Amino acid sequence: MTPPAIRIENLVKRYAAPKGAKGEDAAGKLALDGVSFDVPEGSIFGLLGPNGAGKSTLINILAGLVNKTDGQVDIWGFDIDRHRRNASRSIGIVPQEIVFDPFFTPFEVLENQGGFYGIPVRERRSEELLAAVRLSDKRNAYARTLSGGMKRRLMVAKAMVHSPPILVLDEPTAGVDVELRRQLWEMVTALNREGVTVVLTTHYLEEAEQLCDRIAIINHGQLIANKPTRELVNMAREKIVAVTVAADLAAAPAHEAFAKVEQTGPRGVEVTYDKDRMSAGQVLAILQEQGLTIEDVTTREADLEDVFVQLTGSGA
Repeated sequence: MTPPAIRIENLVKRYAAPKGAKGEDAAGKLALDGVSFDVPEGSIFGLLGPNGAGKSTLINILAGLVNKTDGQVDIWGFDIDRHRRNASRSIGIVPQEIVFDPFFTPFEVLENQGGFYGIPVRERRSEELLAAVRLSDKRNAYARTLSGGMKRRLMVAKAMVHSPPILVLDEPTAGVDVELRRQLWEMVTALNREGVTVVLTTHYLEEAEQLCDRIAIINHGQLIANKPTRELVNMAREKIVAVTVAADLAAAPAHEAFAKVEQTGPRGVEVTYDKDRMSAGQVLAILQEQGLTIEDVTTREADLEDVFVQLTGSGA
C-alpha cells in the first residue's frame, strides 16, 4: 500500500492554564484529545468541525507553529519532531490571514520565500507560479495594490515555492465572493490533478462535499468521523418529500411513521422520514390514504450539512 501523505496518531494538545487558574481551569485547555487519522496521498482531504473544535490547532501543529503535547505526526514519512526540516519542506501552508510584505511585488514575495527555503536562484519557480495563479501581469505591482482575490492566489503560490507534495489550505474562501471561490477551487483541483495532496478546512459544506474525496470531522478536540465523502453523506438517515396537494390543507397531515411534518403553504407540506424505515412511495401512499390528492412531488437527498449537524449538534 502507498504510505499516507500525512499520518496522525493519538495527537494530544493541552494548552497551559493561565497563571492563578483554579479548579477545572487549572488543568489547562485540552484542544486535541487523542486524534488519529491518515491523509491518503493524492487526495483532496477535508477537515471540518465547529469553531473551537481543534482544527486550527491541528493545522498549526502541521505548520510547526504549535508544539504538540503527545502523539506522533508524520508528514510525507518524516516525523515532525525527529525530522522537522524534511517535514517542513514537504508541506505548504496557506493560512486564513494574508501574510506578506505589502511593499514587495508578487515576484519579490516569491523570490524571498524561495530564499527562505534555501532554493538556489536558478532553481526558483517564481515566474511559473505567477503564471499558474494568473498573476503574471501583476509581476511588478506592489502587493498592497492587489485585489483580495489576487492576494489569496499569491498566498497559494507562496506556499508552493518549494514544490511541496502536500498543500494545506485553512479556510481559503472565508469572506470571498462566489467568483473568487470558483477560481480558487479550479486552481486547487488543477494542483491536485498534478499530484499534490490537498488538505482543506472550510465552513462551506457544499464545497467540501463537491471537492473532497474523504472528510474527517473534529468536535471538542476529538475525531468523530473519518470516511469517504459519499459514505459520510449516506450516514444521514433522514430524507424529505415535499408535496403539493390539490386543495387547501385544514391542518398538516400526521402519521407515527413520519419523523417530522411541516406545512409550507396552503397546499404545501414537507414530510421528513427515516429512509432506513420507509420509502418515498410509502410516504405518498400514507398521504393518499388520508384523502389527499397529490399534484406535485419533489424529494431532497441528505447532504453533508445534514450529517454535520447530526454528528456535531451544530450548524456550520
